Amino acid sequence: MSDTLHYRVCPLCEACCGLEIKVRDGQPISIRGHAADVLSAGYLCPKGVALKDLHEDPDRLRTPLIKRDGVHQSATWDEAFAEIEQRLPPLMAAHGRNATVVLVGNPSAHKIGLLSYFPKLVRALGTQNVFSASTLDQMPKQLASGRLFGHWLSIALPDIDRTDLLLVIGANPLASNGSMWTVPDFKGKAKAMQARGGKLIVIDPRRTETAAVADAHHFIRPGADVFLLAAMVHTLFAEDLVRLGVVENWVNGVDEVRAAVAPFSPDAVALRCGLSAPTIRSLARELAGAERAAVYARIGTCTQEYGTLASWLVDVLNVLTGHLDMPGGAMFAKAAAFAANTMGRPGVGKGIATGRHQARVSGAPEVFGELPITCLAEEIETAGAGQVRALITVAGNPVLSSPDGPRLAQALDSLDFMVSLDIYLNETTRHADVILPGLSPLEEMHFDMAFPQLSWRNQARYSPPVLLRPAGQPEEWQTLLKLAAIVQGKGAQVDADALDDAQFAEDAQRLFGAQADAVLRATQGLRGPQRGIDVALRSGPYGDRFGLQPDGLNLAKVMASNASGGIDLGPLQPRIPELLRTASGKIELAPASFIADLQRPIADLQRPAPELVVIGRRDVRSNNSWMHNLPLLAKGPMRCTALVHPIDAARLQLTDGALATLENGARQVQAQVQISDQMMPGVVSLPHGWGHHLPGARLTLAAQRPGVNLNALLDDQLRDPLSGNAVLGGVAITMRP
Repeated sequence: MSDTLHYRVCPLCEACCGLEIKVRDGQPISIRGHAADVLSAGYLCPKGVALKDLHEDPDRLRTPLIKRDGVHQSATWDEAFAEIEQRLPPLMAAHGRNATVVLVGNPSAHKIGLLSYFPKLVRALGTQNVFSASTLDQMPKQLASGRLFGHWLSIALPDIDRTDLLLVIGANPLASNGSMWTVPDFKGKAKAMQARGGKLIVIDPRRTETAAVADAHHFIRPGADVFLLAAMVHTLFAEDLVRLGVVENWVNGVDEVRAAVAPFSPDAVALRCGLSAPTIRSLARELAGAERAAVYARIGTCTQEYGTLASWLVDVLNVLTGHLDMPGGAMFAKAAAFAANTMGRPGVGKGIATGRHQARVSGAPEVFGELPITCLAEEIETAGAGQVRALITVAGNPVLSSPDGPRLAQALDSLDFMVSLDIYLNETTRHADVILPGLSPLEEMHFDMAFPQLSWRNQARYSPPVLLRPAGQPEEWQTLLKLAAIVQGKGAQVDADALDDAQFAEDAQRLFGAQADAVLRATQGLRGPQRGIDVALRSGPYGDRFGLQPDGLNLAKVMASNASGGIDLGPLQPRIPELLRTASGKIELAPASFIADLQRPIADLQRPAPELVVIGRRDVRSNNSWMHNLPLLAKGPMRCTALVHPIDAARLQLTDGALATLENGARQVQAQVQISDQMMPGVVSLPHGWGHHLPGARLTLAAQRPGVNLNALLDDQLRDPLSGNAVLGGVAITMRP
């Protein structure tokens, strides 16, 4: 049989690189970057090549598992759905809908079947208890963007191809190729910026891979970003450097911001930040003086006690220096499909709402339809009306990824019933009574819903399946529909395709009214998520409007562009005011809840910095915990090490390569020491996602070098009060040999 070439988008991180995959006899034999891809232009990191390892991994689940007498045993799909039908609906009937919760992990963001059909399961369950990885990662940025611009995914992105100055805070895009910013080959783009005279400045407690190629790097104490950013804003006002630029007529709240940052002079915050007052003023002046500049901050600024305030102040800086919505500044993508900020009446909306319900035990408010994932253990443990008794997880591993994993693991063991949709028997799914496996990424089609809304360049790409789906295995959207049908009392034998047909017809009638029949005719021959993609493309900003604009996009055109790398829709363009969805139709620069929350860091200014704190770190080969089970990504030096500055190592009598104990109260882990001057003195770095030593998991390769779980050190009661995001960095610890 001759070799065949296939083209698809990598689903393993936010960079979304284009792949060229060679297949022989039904198996992938090589994977490389697709040179014609309109977004990544041939760039590829090792994760994309490792898709072959993932597809072939003997540990990847290929049949459902049912736990019998404490042991997971292979089962048929009919047996698995029957088990769920027998056990889950009676629990819901006896204890109420909120006694069942759902939790979704970040791989679902790369799978349109999961991302577009998960809400159908949530609606069928009728539960208020929804959790996701967003409150371990990005919720502060989404909340800040929602308050300022009116929607959770209206994220201001650096226009890196045209900027002269990029200030990166608490992010490592050279390793991540963007986070809440889809920017494959960041290194190449940064070098191109520097070659044309531009400048890259990094502020981070570690001299990261990004800092190593930067023009300047400044250490900062973990958790002190709010002080630095507020002091930079203070400097703009104090030195009359505020220039609103093209958004001047579309901004409310400048005077309120001026008053709110008055206590944060560079002199007042310098000691708390670990940066001198002259350095802080110089950074503000340089940013204000650059013709084209942008500030970008990410996970280090989100996963801390002031995550929302730090995320907000990044946007405030971009606004006050005149760089928002300007070429070369911080701009907004215009996605071809699914972007709420391209729908409805432009320039005005309802804004966002939070706190529509609260967590039963802690009272933590709902944000973006979710409760903080750090509330899950207590919701299971605490008796009373509404106690959580059943859990459905979708592509998530919170036992490793969320704080106090040992507590959560113990809580999961006390559930009456647990179902997991996952491709692995991992540290979380080992607690499940039923595991329903997903497909190999090479066996399913791909279209990104979320990431074109965060992309450095506007584009549309569709990937057909590379390999045939195994006979008898449902697609993941079908699995979610079957679960929804079971909890709605429609039974486990329901035809998922027929159910989807009926729901799509209802949605078309509701959304398009008299035009519903035309929509149904236009999408004939499509099924599942494909129909949703076609409708979203046709009705999107570049769409064909179901034939009214013949040159516009539809799914057929995007599918036809697969081999040529997709459809390029051009660089980012100014979008204010049409992008805004606030009730006022303005950028709300001073949300009342943010201004009020500034009282916390004001009170904190006098608090001495802890002697030693721990932070996480990102590695290009280790985006998710299951990647430690793939040979290509697992090979090489041990990456789960505790980076310690030589000064701290000498003070604490730590030896390079030896084990040390890290303690946070009663919580402790042992990790291998790696002495490194990459670290700021007083800061230790330990990567997340490790700890593959737990009994019952089936990750054979990962278990050979299990590493330790950073999150086992962390308190699940520490979170940013505005967004509910977990505090994962800047946590005080002690360390000893």
